[in-house]
Amino acid sequence: MLGGMIALTREGALAVATLARPPVNAIDETWLGSLEGVFNQLEGAAVLLLRSNQRAFCAGADLELMRSRFDTADGRKRMVSFVREIQRVLERLERLPQVTIAEIGASALGGGLELALACDLRIAADDARLGLPEPRLGLIPGAGGTQRLPRIAGEATAKRLILGAEVVTGAQAVELGVIHWAVPAGELEARALSVARDIAGLPAAALAEAKACIGAANGYERELEATASLLAQDETQRRVRAFLEKRR
Repeated sequence: MLGGMIALTREGALAVATLARPPVNAIDETWLGSLEGVFNQLEGAAVLLLRSNQRAFCAGADLELMRSRFDTADGRKRMVSFVREIQRVLERLERLPQVTIAEIGASALGGGLELALACDLRIAADDARLGLPEPRLGLIPGAGGTQRLPRIAGEATAKRLILGAEVVTGAQAVELGVIHWAVPAGELEARALSVARDIAGLPAAALAEAKACIGAANGYERELEATASLLAQDETQRRVRAFLEKRR
């Protein structure tokens, strides 16, 4: 348990981080530090699965913390610095070499959805609630939501959800391209683990290189560099030889 807020377990190449700050995994400085502590313990992992054992996947920034700071200029400045820190940690999550998966069993609103959007893959319960409703509070999704959601689901969907402060179900989020899979709540944990284990069974180096190429500015050149690196690896050569032998 990291800081009493996040539990990290390992199953071979699969790392599972369980968000555990009662009651809804609201984000404060300590929780954010615990999440970054997870990133520091991923050596040898190919996949990181993020899940929650609370009544929400993550409720976003701690509103009590915000309320305690917005009355003064100094407090508001500290709150902006805190949001900047959330941006930094979520950018680090996005850039991890591991494949990251968000398992959303309940609400992922505001910063909670921003956390999930920073992951590579998202799977949710059919009835989970997802959205970026900050405009209802006179705010914006300032921890990357206005940037990642348009890239993931398109500008039209991002405008619909953000400007309308709309909250959708997991089933609707699949149709909108916000998440990849939606399943009945009772099947979510098993399905998420199945997806994570399948990916964790693939060569970690190939996964990391593929992820880097997808996010590269000059993707074609990056593909060539990755191909050269992977062709020289024993794991790649072993798998190719085994495949050819099996085909023969």
